[in-house]
Amino acid sequence: MRRSRIYLSLSQTARIRGRKPRISRFKASGPVLEGTEREEKTVQTKLSTALIAEFIGTFALIFIGAGAGALGIGGLVGVAFAHGLVVVGFAYAYGHLSGTHINPAVTIGLFAAKQIDAARAGAYVGTQLLGGIVAAFTLQFVLGAKAGNLGATVLAEGITPAQGLVIETILTFFLVNCVLNAAVSGKAGNQAGLAIGLTLVASILMGGPLTGASLNPARTLGPAIATGNFSDLWLYFVGPILGGILAALLYEIALKPKK
Repeated sequence: MRRSRIYLSLSQTARIRGRKPRISRFKASGPVLEGTEREEKTVQTKLSTALIAEFIGTFALIFIGAGAGALGIGGLVGVAFAHGLVVVGFAYAYGHLSGTHINPAVTIGLFAAKQIDAARAGAYVGTQLLGGIVAAFTLQFVLGAKAGNLGATVLAEGITPAQGLVIETILTFFLVNCVLNAAVSGKAGNQAGLAIGLTLVASILMGGPLTGASLNPARTLGPAIATGNFSDLWLYFVGPILGGILAALLYEIALKPKK
């Protein structure tokens, strides 16, 4: 399993080199584990910890970001920074635990760039979507009559689904491109979390008035389920995922540092 650096040069598989762990087959053989079994238990424990981190991080992103949108705190600038600051904060808080993806498009992009294996990516995505859904229902409960549409990401009047798809694809491409080139490559060092958070802020400032600037299927799915509004939901999955994959392809073909 290859070594990777995500957000803060952090990966949960970095200690396992030269072999693919068989987490599902792990069996403890007494109080002392040796060799591969010890390593497999370490990976298993790390995965569970990583999933907790991804759940909490995604929950925070939707609870705070969508909450700011629902309440209209600080207008567009306030909403943009509410999202971006969550990413920055949790990058430093949980980066060493999971890489702080908190976004299925980021996870899928990193999978396409061969930075995370399929099983782990699937677990991350499922956990992120669950975190977004729980956050939306929690937000709906605490805001009550003020909940409105829960800061749902929807197309602005005059924006067609095709236009929305292109916007979400491009903006998510920028976000995942930043993750790969600032964090995974290690070029930005400890400033990677800040770079990624600010990229999200800039993307929301531009795309917010057009599509809501989701860039994150979990950000859209939670409020959609809580409010029952599934209008154009598909493009908020297809666009970000496509953008993440395109960023990964560019990274692999042209931008990946030479070893």
